[in-house]
Amino acid sequence: MTVETGRDAAFSDFVRSRSRRLGDLAWLITGNLADAEDAVQDALAGLYRRWAKLPSGDEFEAYVHRTLVNACLGVIRRRPRALSVADPALLASAPVGADPSVAVAASDQVWRLCQQLAPDQRAAVVLRFYGDLSYAEIATALGCREATARSHVNRALKRLRSRIEEGK
Repeated sequence: MTVETGRDAAFSDFVRSRSRRLGDLAWLITGNLADAEDAVQDALAGLYRRWAKLPSGDEFEAYVHRTLVNACLGVIRRRPRALSVADPALLASAPVGADPSVAVAASDQVWRLCQQLAPDQRAAVVLRFYGDLSYAEIATALGCREATARSHVNRALKRLRSRIEEGK
């Protein structure tokens, strides 16, 4: 039986309380469960190595987001390149109505289209609309200026809108 040090116990508590949320964010950024798991593992390994030196408060949260985004982008960059052909059936969507299955299908279509965005744009959209981060926090997580974070989100939304309109 091993005795956890204070550092190890604090890190274990962090992992227990946050791994689900980190996994959800990673899945949304990478679009793939196996890649998301790899990214979370990479991020947690990096956090553990620097655990004693990490900042506190808002700076800690920003550091965690930055580490996770970097890990996700690293996993995406290591993927083998493949030509993706869009399924025309995914682009043909009915307007969202009272039927919940229509809303689910529309949501699924949007997330599939998000997978076609550039990794930085996808990360910015996920952090903005799923993570509910401000543009300043997104900029910190992506390691860019706030204006660049806004640009990533705006360009991604413009591309998503045009793809959805193409399908109508």
